[in-house]
Parts: sequence; structure tokens; C-alpha cells
Amino acid sequence: MPSRFVQKYRFWLFLLAGAIIRQLPLVSIPFKWLESYFHEISHGIAAIVSGGSIVKIQLFPNGAGLCTTLGGQAFLISFFGYAGAIIWGALIYNLAGKHQRVAKWFSAFIIGLLACTIIFWVRDLLTLVIIAVLIIAFVAMQKFDQLKHLQTLMQLIGAIVLLNSLFSPLYLIDGRHLGDGANLASLTAIPEIVWVLVWSLLAVVTAFLLGRKA
Repeated sequence: MPSRFVQKYRFWLFLLAGAIIRQLPLVSIPFKWLESYFHEISHGIAAIVSGGSIVKIQLFPNGAGLCTTLGGQAFLISFFGYAGAIIWGALIYNLAGKHQRVAKWFSAFIIGLLACTIIFWVRDLLTLVIIAVLIIAFVAMQKFDQLKHLQTLMQLIGAIVLLNSLFSPLYLIDGRHLGDGANLASLTAIPEIVWVLVWSLLAVVTAFLLGRKA
């Protein structure tokens, strides 16, 4: 019975674990860096896909980040920061859950993506150190004797990235009118709060679909 309960509510248990980890000052830091990285690389991917390029990517100790782009479609670039992090979280969780070796292959893909980021788009020492720490963490995960441990940790990472992407847009409600929401508001004349709600709703719907699938 306990095993059936865990299987049935596995995703929600991962989210609960993620909510607890978010409250732990030191333990939560690498997960914040990772969500910030996926946010910024999503900006960059949107820029590349829409005909632009990435100039540089920066990450900061507090979990903030910045992706400087050149050219591309401004709406897509601004929208896909938060939306992209949601997609990354769902993708990591879903793929890792399919098979233990898929979890290993996808973790190797993330290592490669992080390494490419250092080579092509990192221009400062602080970002270099942060991404190097993330690479070391994923490489260490590859060393697990049993792939089921890697699979479980990858699913936890996906759940936490998704959870962080649910709460991150709420920080835009600070009255300063800065960031992706403000950019979209200036591009579309739709208030910033609407974009915050869109991102948050997208994260909630994604979590519901993942939980229902489980």
C-alpha cells in the first residue's frame, strides 16, 4: 500500500519536497541557480530561434540572472524566460521518469549545455564559478552506483525548477516596473500583472498535468 501511494502521488511528493528545500537557506541555493540558468538560456534560445544571438549570460549568487541578446523577436525573448523555465522543469521531470538511462542521458545533455554556455557566453568570473558548481553537481550525479538514484534526483530537480518558476514571476510585483513583465507591457500595452498571472497560471496548469499523468 505505501508503494502504491508513493507511485500515485509521486509528483506531488516531489513538489512537497521541493517546497521544503526552498526554505533551506544553503541547500536551496544551487536549485535557484539552476532555475535562473534555465530562465536565462531560454531567453537566449528564443533570441537565436527568432534570428538573433546571445551576447552574454550572467548569474548572481542570490538567484538572479541576466541574458544579453542582440536582435531577435523582442516579444518571444521576453516571454520565454519564465515560460522556458517552466518547460525545462516539466521536461526534466517527465524525461527522467520515463527510464533510468533516459535520466542519465538527459543529465549528460544538461552538462553539455552548461559547458557550451561557459565556452560561448560567459564573460565574468562569478558566472563561471556558479555554472562550474552546477556542472560538478551533475557530474557527481552521473557517478551514482545505481541509476535509480540519479533518476529520482533528476525528477526532484525538475519538480523544484517547476516550483521555482511558479513563484519567480511574483517577484515582478514590486512596483518598479522592471524585468520581463515590464518589457512585455511596453511591447503589448497589456499590464505587467497580466503577464505575471499568465506565467503563474502556465506553471500551475503544467504541474496539474504532470500530477494527473502520474
